Amino acid sequence: MESLLAQRSENNLVGAPVGVMDPLASSLADEHTAVFIDTRSLRIERIPLPRDVEIAIIDSGVSHASGGYALRRQECAMAAKLLGVPQLRDAYALDKIEQLPEPLHKRARHVVSENARVDATAAALEAHDLERVAELLDESHASLRDDYEASVPEVERTVAKLKAAGAAGARMVGGGFGGSVLALLPPGVARPESALAVAPGPPARLL
Repeated sequence: MESLLAQRSENNLVGAPVGVMDPLASSLADEHTAVFIDTRSLRIERIPLPRDVEIAIIDSGVSHASGGYALRRQECAMAAKLLGVPQLRDAYALDKIEQLPEPLHKRARHVVSENARVDATAAALEAHDLERVAELLDESHASLRDDYEASVPEVERTVAKLKAAGAAGARMVGGGFGGSVLALLPPGVARPESALAVAPGPPARLL
């Protein structure tokens, strides 16, 4: 699969310990659906996106710091080893997670709670419960900021700018430590200046 080849290229040639989500999303996304990806089994499910809201993205003005992402990956691997599970997605007992040394317990708590939020977001989208989707976006960002500690002041100011402009929910995206913020804009709320509507481009292809 081309997406796995793209991941191996980033891992082995670039030295970035990334997963397979980005190449899969780049090759499979379309205008009307969200792509639910199980990155272990590579199971793909398409979930219709609401037509009455706009998804926008705005650059925080700070580039991603790849070193921070690599460190978080190492911390998650250490937490999984201490818990005796192959990956943190296999850790279900939150009381055991809280017994991990700091900061590993916070990293593990973020991963487990974020996986649960992904499932909840998929269900909320299918139910067209946009209020719940927005809440989950905010909760996800708070977890990235507080438990994963992957945010920076510029990202926080960008989130605040989007919320002040009327965004129902907002969350940093990408590898963290800079980058962009995604927002859910309800009907009648205009995009802030410099924000871009999220729209698919041509699919990725093998060169």
